[in-house]
Amino acid sequence: MLPLGDFPAAARAAIDFVLTDVDDTLTHEGRLPATAFAAMEDLTAAGIGVVPVTGRPAGWCDMIARQWPVAGVIGENGAFFFALDGASGRLRRRYWKQDAAERAADRAKLATLAESIPRQVPGAAIATDQFCREADLAIDFREDVAPLPWDAVDRIVALFEAAGATAKYSTAHVNGWFGDWDKLAMTRIFFAEHLGLDLDAARDRVAFIGDSPNDVPMFGFFPHAVGVANLDFFGDRLTALPRYVTRARGGHGFAELAAALLAARG
Repeated sequence: MLPLGDFPAAARAAIDFVLTDVDDTLTHEGRLPATAFAAMEDLTAAGIGVVPVTGRPAGWCDMIARQWPVAGVIGENGAFFFALDGASGRLRRRYWKQDAAERAADRAKLATLAESIPRQVPGAAIATDQFCREADLAIDFREDVAPLPWDAVDRIVALFEAAGATAKYSTAHVNGWFGDWDKLAMTRIFFAEHLGLDLDAARDRVAFIGDSPNDVPMFGFFPHAVGVANLDFFGDRLTALPRYVTRARGGHGFAELAAALLAARG
């Protein structure tokens, strides 16, 4: 990885969208710093669309789409996007699985796993934000429980996969779901259906910033992918790395990227 200072000025000046993870990328030590929120406002004011792409739940994403200075939000690792409609001002909810009955059937299967997985992994627990999730099950391994070792995280992933589910993890949770989406797959739909853009054609105009294994599809796809400094938490567990890395950690690293992009625009 290269330091953010090696991100060429001409490429930075061409960025029209910033896609960002939330936990430990916009946040710092579990809180959203004022510098990160101000950076989102500054990017938006400059005409650069900000899109959080997160594993966090639908309930959080409803608030983010309505109240943050963003162009939309992709949540639950790509299960949906929420965005305000420019003409009506109403919130649009677009799910990967658009049939409500199918989503309900998936939730019933996840409820079974919510009972079985914590019993098989001592110290793990259902995430406290589970009550406002629509499409996945989040197992907490270090947010509101004592941090578990990596072999416990791997065990949770294996239990999801044995049940036929997809599983990804971030700095706090292992998320499991029944479906073939990920962050990148729903980003393609968001660009096509909400922005009217082909992501392959537009990817040189996009910067992505993240920190964890569920960001790997984005790191691998975007040539202007950036990691915040704390991605070293995962050691060699990242199977694709971003091109650049910030000096600062968490939301302060996000603000560092925003300042670099705005400086290139003069």
